[in-house]
Amino acid sequence: MNIQYAAATERLHSGDVLARGVHHLALTTDDMKGTTDFYVNVLGMPLVHAMKVPPGLGTGPKNRGNPPYEEIRHYFFDMGNDSLMAFFEIPKGSEPKANRNAVGGMQHVAISVTHERFDDILSRLEAHGIANSGPIEQLPGMVGVYFLDPNGIRVEFACQPSQDDDQKNIAGVTQTKDQARAELASLPGADEGWVDGLLASLPD
Repeated sequence: MNIQYAAATERLHSGDVLARGVHHLALTTDDMKGTTDFYVNVLGMPLVHAMKVPPGLGTGPKNRGNPPYEEIRHYFFDMGNDSLMAFFEIPKGSEPKANRNAVGGMQHVAISVTHERFDDILSRLEAHGIANSGPIEQLPGMVGVYFLDPNGIRVEFACQPSQDDDQKNIAGVTQTKDQARAELASLPGADEGWVDGLLASLPD
């Protein structure tokens, strides 16, 4: 399928950013085999690291934020552009299914791809019988497709078709000061000085 959309407006904010992007996104599953099959064989994300968490890091004082289970599996997949998707395998039946719309939950994860890769993902989903939203225009010049992984995690693949291999995610969503001002001013407790401070890095 070949979808054409208008080009995203080239805008970049002027603020400094301290981070370099996502190192890894750590998610959970109760079926590492099924999850591995899905991310490698359906979505084309190569497995790059397969381990069990060393003893003593699941419970007790040495836990550094891992799930509170000993020696569980922890796998990493290449998400592209030097970013990783990771999964912990939670013992089956030990935790409830997550509500992606709960406060503090992950509503969905959106992964940036080129136009060619977007078409490939659509074909892969169809070939494997994975229910999906089909292409949806999200913002001017940006198209996405939504589907659920085997764990019920909502995944989106998004691209700006006009940009081919040079996807500019920030430029595609950056607003002008005037476009963002009214929404920011509608927040409870937002005064003019607070709004102006947030708008300082946006283009006119």
